[in-house]
Amino acid sequence: MLTRSQIESFYEEGFVQIPGAVPKLMVEAARKAINHSIGSVGQSRDDLENFKTGAYCDEIKNTPTMTDLFNYTPVMAAAEQLIGEGKVLPVKGVQMGMRFPGSLDEDAPEPRGHLDGMGNGKNGMAKGVYRRGFTAFAVVYLADVPAPNHGNFTVWPRSHRFFEEYFQANGTEVLENGTPREELPRPPVQIVGKAGDAVIAHHQIIHTGGPNTSPDIRYAAITRLRHVDCETNGN
Repeated sequence: MLTRSQIESFYEEGFVQIPGAVPKLMVEAARKAINHSIGSVGQSRDDLENFKTGAYCDEIKNTPTMTDLFNYTPVMAAAEQLIGEGKVLPVKGVQMGMRFPGSLDEDAPEPRGHLDGMGNGKNGMAKGVYRRGFTAFAVVYLADVPAPNHGNFTVWPRSHRFFEEYFQANGTEVLENGTPREELPRPPVQIVGKAGDAVIAHHQIIHTGGPNTSPDIRYAAITRLRHVDCETNGN
């Protein structure tokens, strides 16, 4: 169960970290499935420039090994505390969020965040289209992420509140030109954690996968949690 301070963190900062949310056996089974897929299936998309991480593990994204990381762990209970008891749809699909190490001579670039749901003509949606089809992110680390620049899930705290006011003033039509590049309330936070830690983040928070200058792949399972009325009211 989330504590009051964790719930307040989600409300104010736009995200909450849940240490040890997923048992070790489930984490290791998921990582084994990913590694098996990388080794035996490999890349499965032609457009690798736009789908580098999506090019892997497509055949396991709907399997219980992946969806159970969310549906049958405290991650779902925490989501219901934040979104409403009985109000979160079961997870049916998971994105394998690998962040591969950069080249040997590559310095860590500054993280550059974005909002989800915007079409760019290369991600399955036409450029200028905005579709908010989920309520919150849920990310489970499948291996330790011990320090910054290890491919960390990266968020800009309080950016969800900033954009609440921004869209009230300017409308969401501004998203036709991509993520607005405004000065945000807080600098980015690269979330460090252990295998099995989970993060739940507001759908409207600026986020990205951080740079990875470590020698290891950053393994994570990512899903987009949806309120039961998401389709009808856009929440």
